Amino acid sequence: MPVPSTQPAAERKLLRDTVQDKIRDAIMDGTLEPGERLNDDDLIAWLGVSRTPIREALAELARSGLIEMAPNRYTRVAAPTKDELLDAYRTLGVIYGGVVRLAVPRFTEPQRKKVVKMLDDVIARSTKGKQDEVAREGASIYSMWVEACGNASLAALCRSTTDGLAFKLRVPELPELIPADTVLPELEKLKAAVLAKDPIAAELAMEAVHLLPAREH
Repeated sequence: MPVPSTQPAAERKLLRDTVQDKIRDAIMDGTLEPGERLNDDDLIAWLGVSRTPIREALAELARSGLIEMAPNRYTRVAAPTKDELLDAYRTLGVIYGGVVRLAVPRFTEPQRKKVVKMLDDVIARSTKGKQDEVAREGASIYSMWVEACGNASLAALCRSTTDGLAFKLRVPELPELIPADTVLPELEKLKAAVLAKDPIAAELAMEAVHLLPAREH
């Protein structure tokens, strides 16, 4: 029998992904603000697509934690609260401790230099009390480690969870709940471990950066 064509489904998936990326980028760069209501008609006018790919994209963004949906009540951008911050931050530490352990031995020299430069920038801005700037770029910062981890399953997990978790760090209470003087020494250890190509030390430092309980080397 003839094999049914799957092209329409593939096109629909591609369109959904494009819409999802555009809405995601607007949330992450602040164009769509926390708590802002998302109306289908407004999104249709903005994106120039039908309702179906928009609803599919919103459902995916809700699963990642960037969108909040209540049937027949509202669809809105998530609004991070200080009560969620520490749980989200420590969850990132659990995930990215493993990512770092896998990535550090695999870094090419250009990747290693790029990560060290990023850590220098994070350290400098945190020293100046600009943790809010670092938090706004959190998803991009974490993605630098994923590129080199070499584990497709872990990379997929990171792609599906990091945006929503990093977004929850964007609260005014961040400096109070994640003090710079606690994190800065661990960032220095993380940088040293990357330069030394020591995956275990890097993993422990990443976990300590994220305020996870200490464990023996």
